[in-house]
Amino acid sequence: MRVLVTGASGLLGSEVARLLVRRGHSVTTFQRRPSGVDGVTDLRGSVTDDEAVRLAIHDAEAIIHLAAKVSFTGRAAEFDEVNVEGTRRLLHLARASGVRDVVFVSSPSVANSGAAIAGLGAEPADPKHAHGDYSRTKAEAELLALAADALDFRVAAVRPHVVWGPGDTQLVERVLARASRGRLPLLDAGAALIDTTYVDNAASAIVAALHRMEHVHGRAVVVSNGEPRPVGELLAGICAAGGVQAPSWAVPGGVARMAGAVVEKLWTWAGRKEEPPMTRFLAEQLSTAHWFDQRETRELLDWAPAVSIDEGLAKLAEYYSPR
Repeated sequence: MRVLVTGASGLLGSEVARLLVRRGHSVTTFQRRPSGVDGVTDLRGSVTDDEAVRLAIHDAEAIIHLAAKVSFTGRAAEFDEVNVEGTRRLLHLARASGVRDVVFVSSPSVANSGAAIAGLGAEPADPKHAHGDYSRTKAEAELLALAADALDFRVAAVRPHVVWGPGDTQLVERVLARASRGRLPLLDAGAALIDTTYVDNAASAIVAALHRMEHVHGRAVVVSNGEPRPVGELLAGICAAGGVQAPSWAVPGGVARMAGAVVEKLWTWAGRKEEPPMTRFLAEQLSTAHWFDQRETRELLDWAPAVSIDEGLAKLAEYYSPR
């Protein structure tokens, strides 16, 4: 199959592209900087550019769409331009060019209003109640994507939950950097039960969705390892793998959420580009339970994770040991 992967310079996108190549597909990658993936046709550009998207789609039979603006802060217009309008543009041009299948890579945050999640499935995306511009715009984009689903243009949404692994800058590197400086607190003593997804498992689930479109098109599924653990235990495991001291001081979750909301607004007002030390969304993720029932996902995708959390932590330790 000729497959276009957008956003292949990131941790998950690059692993998806590698997996497709290993399985014998002809892969084109499309993102703003080189993907670094061997065996692909690498195109550079933005989903905000009509001509660049048209060129990238060209003769694709299927698309896996990961490109997005991912941040805790930033101007709302930037999130709308990339995440919503970029997805709208991609869907329109894909259908016009005869693409058959699209896997939209979403996020469980599209259906999370900040309350604890314990054993739910893929609840409907809800932009109105999503917290933060990233979650809001991903929710709007997912609704656009699933609304475009048809018998001759199949679209599915896959929501990988908290993806991590070697080379991860979104979670692992931030945890290690803050823990090494003593700036990573445990919220509510790190007791919240959360699930995560090792990167290899997230990539294989996304590729499985592409191969199982007859079963999953028109739907959203949440993907995780299916191994909920206390957040303090997970952070300690990441710190041990990276060779830094695990966090040992605690802050009430409610205090962190209020402080995060204030910091988030100040960061945006000041136009600062680096990620703030705390945001409301981050505080919610570290202090409330969020784990999902994986039975329907595994049945629809005919898939199961191949790498356990403990095996993933061991791979992470191998990655950091020479460093």
